[in-house]
Parts: sequence; structure tokens; C-alpha cells
Amino acid sequence: MATSYDYEEAPAIYDEAQRQDLPYDLNFVPDSVKSFVVHLYRHIREKNVYEIHQMYEISFQTLSDRLFKDTPWPSVDAVAHLVDNDQVFCLLYREMWFRHLYARLSPTLKQRIDSWDNYCSLFQVVLHRVVNMQLPNQWLWDMVDEFVYQFQSFCQYRAKMKNKTEQEIALLRQYDQAWNVYGVLNYLQAFVEKSNIIQILEQEKEGLEQFTATDGYDYSGGSNVLKILGYFSMVGLLRVHCLLGDYQTGLKCLLPIDISQQGVYTSVIGSHITTIYHYGFANLMLRRYVEAIREFNKMLLYIYKTKQYHQKSPQYEQILKKNEQMYALLAICLSLCPQVKLVEETVNSQLREKYGEKMARMQRYDDEAFAIYDELFSYACPKFIRPSAPSFEEPLVNHNQDAYRLQLKLFLYEVKQQQLLSGVRTFLKVYSTISLGKLANYMEVDEPTLRTILLTYKHKTHAVDSEGKIISNADMDFYIDDDMIHVVESKPVKRYGDYFLRQIVKLEGVINDMDRIKLE
Repeated sequence: MATSYDYEEAPAIYDEAQRQDLPYDLNFVPDSVKSFVVHLYRHIREKNVYEIHQMYEISFQTLSDRLFKDTPWPSVDAVAHLVDNDQVFCLLYREMWFRHLYARLSPTLKQRIDSWDNYCSLFQVVLHRVVNMQLPNQWLWDMVDEFVYQFQSFCQYRAKMKNKTEQEIALLRQYDQAWNVYGVLNYLQAFVEKSNIIQILEQEKEGLEQFTATDGYDYSGGSNVLKILGYFSMVGLLRVHCLLGDYQTGLKCLLPIDISQQGVYTSVIGSHITTIYHYGFANLMLRRYVEAIREFNKMLLYIYKTKQYHQKSPQYEQILKKNEQMYALLAICLSLCPQVKLVEETVNSQLREKYGEKMARMQRYDDEAFAIYDELFSYACPKFIRPSAPSFEEPLVNHNQDAYRLQLKLFLYEVKQQQLLSGVRTFLKVYSTISLGKLANYMEVDEPTLRTILLTYKHKTHAVDSEGKIISNADMDFYIDDDMIHVVESKPVKRYGDYFLRQIVKLEGVINDMDRIKLE
């Protein structure tokens, strides 16, 4: 443990004094950064995953906060001599360099293109050479996550054509293959295929592999890099296809991972949340509301129980943001498909506190209700992208909102189609049997129209799952026999476990409060 911290503390004051006296220079390397790079390089060569993880998660963030809050890290050329000009390490360093740049500053177009080139070089090495090293799952997940994020960011940037300079347009023309959607998809798919991860997961089901038990690490002296990148690339493909609005393909890419079980994706909190968020959103857009509700409920309950352990994590703000977005998506799901019995009491309590009033108004299906659906969808949806480059010959206008507006339009169209279904459900909940004529009279429509509404209800409360089977989203069903409607309602299962869990959490809170009290 000492090696992770000792080397960076002593020179810190001197480093800050150096930085204050000199203008910023990309080639200036503070002593603590030199020590960080040398130690990280040594640990990577020694495959010391624990120390690599400590340096990556803690030391890198500490140095960034202390020395590089609003400036980039030293350039790779300035540190290359410290690591014997090792190509792979330099590519990894640049990957971290660009990630820091995106997080703390606003990258230029040239820097966006250079980051793409660095990813291409790094991924080519992993795919086509023997990379004999082990890296922490957190770093490998961040690599895939950042790759997709920078692709999304570039597409948004490129679509904002209105204020582009002639120089920027010339660069976009010259580097038209940078962050190309086919290139991004091809790299992610190449990782999946080259790593044989799908076969590994299938063999694990038969008891022939220990992939999940070892969190993907190779304890026989091999490398985990290609396997884990292949594994996380399936999540990356789901995310990219969601950004493109192709939800069916996105879910197919995730099929090899059984999300009903613990897996390597749950070993990294960012991966876990991203997987469930996009999986749930894709199911919502495909009208598989029950599946979306079930997974959002599990994820929100997990975050509720564990978020206190991630308060010092660099991902903490992102965890809280995704938590709020998933509550908004859950509110949408339950408004379209009232399956409250699938939601744990703790999550339901939080949901009612956040969106109880809005959910009540969403049941009315008037203009105000549609405005709330619009608001929640806009807040919680992914940042959809237009993957193709805009025409440089046409008048320069912004297109960055086009994909979002299309998805919003499709979603609200689906909501409007369900406008009459809320009334049908209200009446069917009251009766166990009711004649068509009587229900038509209550709803103030004729019988042919009512039959159409009932067929629509049947259609909208059923969906096709990933295996092609028709599944029901309704908490109640009905059938018509001789102009009589017979209602079949499922009975909710009583849950006691959640009550005891909440009482345990409250008791722990009381004990912690008592421990903080200093007795005289």
C-alpha cells in the first residue's frame, strides 16, 4: 500500500510552487507526476492489479485535483523517456490524458480527432498483438465507456454546424472517417468476436469456465485485457444502438450476459448502472414495461442500499444523476403500465416522494399530462445522436436535436395511442363481469368502437420479448364471451422482507448517531 501514496505526498508543495511560478507548459513534468508514471509503469509490467487499481482510482484523481484542475496533464512525449518509450504504456497514458481533458476542459476538434487516432492505435494493439498485462476491470470499463461517450460527444459537436469556422469545416472534411459510426461499431464487435467472450460465457453455464467467479482476471499468468474489453463491449454496443434508436439490436447484443444474475458487469458500479439504465430504456421503448419496471426497481434498490459506499468515488455524481433519471423512467413505466406490485416498498416510497403528484396528473392524458411525459422523457432519455455527417454544401444549421426530437415524437405518439386505455382499465378494475353494451354506455361510445378500444388495450398491454414470445404487461386480463366481458385479475404477493430491511437501515442510522454523541 505504501507505494501508492508515499511517492506523491512529499513533492506536492514543491510541485504547486513550481506551477505557480511558471506559465503552463505541456512538456513540464512535476516530480510527483514523474514518480506516478514510473510506479504505474512498473506495476503494469509486474501485473500488480491491486496497486494499479489504487493508482488509477486514487492517485490519478488526487494529482488531477491538486495540479491539473483546469489544465491538461503533461504530454506523452514529456513522459515517454521515463517508461523506456514503451508503446503500449504511452497509448494507455494518452487514453487517460484525453479522458482527463474531456472531463475538465473543452476539447478542440483536433484533440477529438487525435483521441480517435489514439483509440484506434490502442485497440489495434489489443486486437492484433499479444498484450501480456492485467488491468483493473474499472479501467477497462472506463475505456469502453469513454470510447462510446467521446463518439456521442463528437456526433453532437459535428451536428452543431451553425457557428462552425471555415477551418473547422475543412478539418471535418479532411478527417471524415474520425468517429465514423461503422468504425465505432466495428471495434466493439471486433472485441466481442476476437475475445471469444460469448463462447466463454456459454461454457461457464456448463461449468467449464470460471469467468464470473474470478471477475475475468487470469490467475495463471495470462492477460485479462481482451476478454474484459470483449465483455464490456457488449454493454457498449447496447449503449450505441440505444443512442441510434435501434433498441431491438441493442438488446440482442446484450443477450449473452444474463442480467438476472450477478456477473462481471456488476463488479464495476458504472458498468452495472449503465447496463441496467440502457437495458431498461430499450425495453420501455419496445413496450416491454414489466421487464423495464423489474430491472429499474432492482437497480434503484441496489443504489439506495450502497450509494453511501461510493461517496468518495469519482463516479459518485454520475451515480446520483443516473439514479434520478431511472426514477423518472420508472414513473413513466408505471404511468403507462400500473404494475406497482413489482416495485419494492422502499423504491415506491422514494418514487412517490419525487413524482407522486406528477404521476397522478399523467393519468389524465390531457395537454398537461403530455407536457409531463415530455418533461420526464427529455430529462431521463439518452443523448440521441445523428450518426451521419451533415451536408457541408447546404446552409449551415444545427442538427444536434434532430434525433432527440424524432425519439420524443415516437414516444409521445405511443402515449397518445394509449389515451383511452386508462378509462378502460378503470372500469375493468371495478367489475369482474360486465356487458359490452353497459361498458359502451359508461364510456359514451358505441359497441363497435368499444370493441376496437378493447382490441387496442389487448395489443398495447402485450409485447414481443427477445425470444419472439408474446408477453403480457398487464396486471389484469379479460376475455369476451357472448357479449360479456370477463375480467381476470392477478393477486399481488405480500412482501415482508423489505419492511424488515428498512427497519434494519433505520436501526443502523440510530446506532451511528449514538456513536457520534460524545458522553461527558
